[in-house]
Amino acid sequence: MNTIKPGRHLIGVAAALLLGGAAQMRGQDRSHFMDGLTDPSEHAIEVKSQGYFFVGGRYFTAADGAGPFMVDQMYVEYQIPKEVKHPYPIVLIHGGGLTGTYMMGTPDNRPGWSTFFLANGYAVYVVDQTGRGKSAYHADIYGPTTRGNATGLQQRFTAVQLYNLWPQAHLHTQWPGSGMMGDLSFDQFYASEVPGMASAVTQQSTMRAAGAALLDRIGPAIILTHSQSGPYGWLIADARPTLVKGLLQVEPSGPPFYDVVQLGAPNWFADGNLSRPWGITAIPITYYPAVSDPSQLAFVQEATADNPAVVRCRLQTPPARQLPTLQGIPIVIIASQASYHASYDHCTSKYLTQAGVENTFVRLEGVGITGNGHMMMLEKNNLDISAFMAQWLRENVERRAKGEKGDKGKGGKGKGDKGKKGKRGD
Repeated sequence: MNTIKPGRHLIGVAAALLLGGAAQMRGQDRSHFMDGLTDPSEHAIEVKSQGYFFVGGRYFTAADGAGPFMVDQMYVEYQIPKEVKHPYPIVLIHGGGLTGTYMMGTPDNRPGWSTFFLANGYAVYVVDQTGRGKSAYHADIYGPTTRGNATGLQQRFTAVQLYNLWPQAHLHTQWPGSGMMGDLSFDQFYASEVPGMASAVTQQSTMRAAGAALLDRIGPAIILTHSQSGPYGWLIADARPTLVKGLLQVEPSGPPFYDVVQLGAPNWFADGNLSRPWGITAIPITYYPAVSDPSQLAFVQEATADNPAVVRCRLQTPPARQLPTLQGIPIVIIASQASYHASYDHCTSKYLTQAGVENTFVRLEGVGITGNGHMMMLEKNNLDISAFMAQWLRENVERRAKGEKGDKGKGGKGKGDKGKKGKRGD
């Protein structure tokens, strides 16, 4: 039996310099979402077992005859608490440019989301995407890489209020530090940045297979995704619909079809690349009636946006094709107040609803959690957000597993989008 003691979360330089500030933050009052839940910064965690393994993978021989080598394998790190209190484990899948480490802790030495769920009785599995981190990269198969520069991370993640590239950016208050190069928390965060596959088609194809292999090994589970990994949630559920018992989609890659380029005032938005030709993914996903080519998905852009701070969504031209494998899975889409996703995550919710997939769309400010950017799992109130998700799981996944009717009110629907969000809250 292993015991994880409070405060032991940071790996890297300057840990001692950050401990004082982290301790002060742990002492701040929590929101009501933490009521009845364990704060891992204040309580030791007893772990029954922990370790790692790989799923998926195949051998290949390089064009020059070298090899065989293995490719498409995915690294998985797990922790099982002494007392498992929930019927399904949580699989945490990180987003672009990073590895699973940012799901485990924060750059200023506070517990991360995986630690929160572990402390509250969930078995947790944290992955490194195929070709990322501990999952080996083979350029022979994966092709060129992409990587994020420090200035770009300041603009989109850590100091967005200084750049104001989208209408909500000025509301950002929760990053633990200045968010600029030279600040210890930013430097710790940027130190975790790694190259990844440039091809979304290759990345999504390999993650669909690896995610399915993981569920085949561990059984039914809840999938938590963030950002770039959002499509993996849809695709893994498409591949193993009976094994995905809930989808926590935290600012999933979107909106449907075209990327959004954020320009700042006064025009704010422009269309980017057609990155999701299958609506919510870059690769095929099951539609009914069947779609053999994405050109068969006819869509139209809304004439007007819901309000001046958000984009006009693209939806299917009626009658909309359905997404049958996603139907019946409890799904929540979470958007924070100040993130660039605040401008368009409602479009993903609308698209799913039109395709017959009930879902809950939550704007965090609508449930009293304010000031967050896209990297909310690293920000000062990160445990409040994970506590909200735990509450949503209790009402919408665990009560369903027990055959009870969920409570829509306690599920926390996004108050800022009444009448325009998905429907799931049962």
